[in-house]
Amino acid sequence: MERERRYWLFKSEPGCFSLEDLKNTPLMTEKWDGVRNYQARNLLRDEIQPGDYGFFYHSNIPEPAIVGIVEVVREGYPDYTARDPEGEHFDPKCSFDKPIWYMVDVRYVRHLERLVTLDEIKKQPALAGMELVKRSRLSVQPVRTDEWEYLLHLGGISLRERICPQTSLEM
Repeated sequence: MERERRYWLFKSEPGCFSLEDLKNTPLMTEKWDGVRNYQARNLLRDEIQPGDYGFFYHSNIPEPAIVGIVEVVREGYPDYTARDPEGEHFDPKCSFDKPIWYMVDVRYVRHLERLVTLDEIKKQPALAGMELVKRSRLSVQPVRTDEWEYLLHLGGISLRERICPQTSLEM
């Protein structure tokens, strides 16, 4: 039985890694590493799968916003940046035998037609239960299908419009 596609929100500070940075990587694909929260780690390790989509959210800026869409292209695997003593995400408790932290690979799909700011999201009764509104500190969060569709609309993307022009994927 085929698994139903799920939706996520991936947060990043644009000064560290932006949607434009992702778009400019080889194959427009990059690892989503450096997550050091156990709840988000569990999502990366156990829940997020290739074929899932996510919103790319720019955080920790004057006007945080959802700016685009990514596709998960590799399931969770050990985050090797945790083993680099020179890296900013080093965790001395990690080893090859006990990886602790996980990451997935994501590929750029597209920018939204218009940004959807956190303030705008908070004003929408239909999004009042969204994880971003309730628990905005998690760097990886689930997004329900109805929230996904509503946010696509706010971002200027029709549900009938293809979100990924280079493939036949449709929403």
